Amino acid sequence: MARPQKIRLGDLLITEGLLTDEQLKLSLEEQKRSGRKLGRIFVESGYVTEDAISNALARQLRAPFMDLRQYSPAPDLVKLLPESQARRHRALVLGEFSGLLRIGMSDPTDLQAYDDIARIVRRDIEVAVVSESQLLAALDRVYRHTDEIAGLAKELTSEMEDIPLEFGELLGLSNNAEDAPVVKLLHMVFEEALRTRASDIHIEPQEDCLRIRFRIDGILHVQTEADAKISSAVALRLKLMSGLDISEKRLPQDGRFNIKLRNSSVDIRISTLPTQYGESVVMRLLAQDQTLLSLDKMNIPPKVLDRLRHALHRPSGMVLVTGPTGSGKTTTLYAALNELNSPEKKIITVEDPVEYRLPGLNQVQVHEKIDLTFGKVLRTVLRQDPDIVLVGEMRDQETAEIGMRAAMTGHLVLSTLHTNDAITTPIRLLDMGTPRYMVALSVHMVLAQRLVRTICENCKEARNPEPNEHEWLRYELGEKVDQFTYYHGKGCAHCNNTGYSGRTGVYEFLEMTDELVEATNQDDPVAFMTAARRQMAGETLRRDAVRQVLKARTTIEEAMRISNQNEE
Repeated sequence: MARPQKIRLGDLLITEGLLTDEQLKLSLEEQKRSGRKLGRIFVESGYVTEDAISNALARQLRAPFMDLRQYSPAPDLVKLLPESQARRHRALVLGEFSGLLRIGMSDPTDLQAYDDIARIVRRDIEVAVVSESQLLAALDRVYRHTDEIAGLAKELTSEMEDIPLEFGELLGLSNNAEDAPVVKLLHMVFEEALRTRASDIHIEPQEDCLRIRFRIDGILHVQTEADAKISSAVALRLKLMSGLDISEKRLPQDGRFNIKLRNSSVDIRISTLPTQYGESVVMRLLAQDQTLLSLDKMNIPPKVLDRLRHALHRPSGMVLVTGPTGSGKTTTLYAALNELNSPEKKIITVEDPVEYRLPGLNQVQVHEKIDLTFGKVLRTVLRQDPDIVLVGEMRDQETAEIGMRAAMTGHLVLSTLHTNDAITTPIRLLDMGTPRYMVALSVHMVLAQRLVRTICENCKEARNPEPNEHEWLRYELGEKVDQFTYYHGKGCAHCNNTGYSGRTGVYEFLEMTDELVEATNQDDPVAFMTAARRQMAGETLRRDAVRQVLKARTTIEEAMRISNQNEE
């Protein structure tokens, strides 16, 4: 294809019947005020979709329109255009066709970008039209920094072996901290973790290597393996960043720090643990600008959501959300707080750490080192005349008892607990030493939840269940098991060949009815569990997971994974 010609986008869309003269006039006025691109204004104003603009440009230029959700660019050719230039020009090398290098561009009428790209790749090129949102997502997928991380790790190893460098320079303690090898390595690790939507970074010294893993959608993936010699330098730099004691290597330490990456502010919670081959470091990434979900968008079954809202709008009592670490408990509670938040209510949270920022709330960070404990803060909180109190976790008898007294004296208390399911939660509270009458009178509802990975929409395909999966489904579906179609993701560039993209929740709930309150007051756990199962009527985590399978949201394998976890 020859060099594109300049096109007046507004005129083209009017000709195509996609835009009105009035809409173009308003958009041009907005462009003059804001300086933003005209096409972006059309989309954000709701006048026309990205795909409609891209298809119109493709027709006008007689160029192909490429759906990047269904296409995997060639990795060796992608690198012909450096990432910085690809992002600057909103372009991506897609492949080779008929001797020409095909470049996907969101704005193929940008002639300066076209000329710059041709000069950089030094090849004859042709343009394909792609939508901007798909392009930006593709850039995040294809410009992975695995090789760069491995290269920086080797550079750090070399520096430590040669040691002409001051140790302070190696760790970034000098004026040129940004150029220190370990600083560059960690910066790249953090950037890649943010790019891949990792929730945690695990840095683990092994006998013969330092392994770096990311937890993505709840599953750990090895990012790189470096020379074991650098593990002490990496751990030391992270301890410096989080204000930990760098001389203490025999005891675990916890800390936190904040970094800015890709225009985002990220809180990082760090935990160190002495192991046989050095200090293992695990970091939880908490993006401060992450958007809170509403309860309506959390895939909570209608019946469960109705009962949850009923409990949340009571003036007092306790609502508990349970599940293992990383099951989305805090997200659910903050979605509830977001719904309850109003000028008429005073809401105080006591957390370690504060994971979300929500305007209008009074949020308190627990600090064990200065004896600012959950119990101490809670006692003071109750003198602050709150209507609603969120306690980050019921982690001991003292916290549980203070929270329950608050629930019994006119406050709505929300909290989390680490239990396998809803039924065992009241029993767990009793095991902590909490008096029976407190549990019976204060707890109104227990919501148990898990997160399952969702099937990638770009590579979803039908498949037949394995024999063991078939039998597992039969437990819930009976003879209807063969009446449904089951899906999985075969793996593609969009999902990093995992077959999954994102996660969704599965839920069960236990409401403390009069029968269960009476059973709680009796010293008979078996009778309580029998009554609780009768009240739940089979509406378990397992059953909700099967529903997600039948809706083609997740795989049988994922549903079995979280159900088996629950049954352990």
